[in-house]
Amino acid sequence: MLTEFLRDQAFAIAWLAVMGAGWFGWAQEDPRPGLRPLWGAGSVLGLLLGTGFGLLVWRNWATATALDGRYGVFAAVVVAEVVLIGGGCLLLARRRLTRWYGWWIGLCVALHFVPLAWVFSDWSYLLLTAVQVLGLLAMLPVMRRTEHATSRWACPWIAGTFLLYAALSAGLFLAEHGYPF
Repeated sequence: MLTEFLRDQAFAIAWLAVMGAGWFGWAQEDPRPGLRPLWGAGSVLGLLLGTGFGLLVWRNWATATALDGRYGVFAAVVVAEVVLIGGGCLLLARRRLTRWYGWWIGLCVALHFVPLAWVFSDWSYLLLTAVQVLGLLAMLPVMRRTEHATSRWACPWIAGTFLLYAALSAGLFLAEHGYPF
């Protein structure tokens, strides 16, 4: 995350690292043989990074945030994302295509960063969105040829991009601020 707000950057690092851990957990639904330990390690790394930066968020909660005056817009983005995910999953369930949940939810999550780039005035979210969406689109042909849950491909992709984005942002954060207690 590229922002002047210490709290926002620390929160984004913590949140995306923890979300990466969760997506690595979901990747274990139907993994390729032998990848379960790697996805487990990714979850552990995400939780460790999330904990370290979560403590920074807690210690710096009273500092300024880009959300000042924009909490309603942020809430609207989150509600729209939940409605889109839920509606899409309902349609997939009715069509007996539940194996596509991982891909669909990954796409919705990736796209929700477009309005968040504006909310947080951080255009690096657009790069994250582009990388995630292009990866999800690139894996479509493989997923169409198999009967595996799409979480086999989509979830590690989303998890890995979240963890990489969080780690890069953490490096930028530490270079600029150190680890402020």
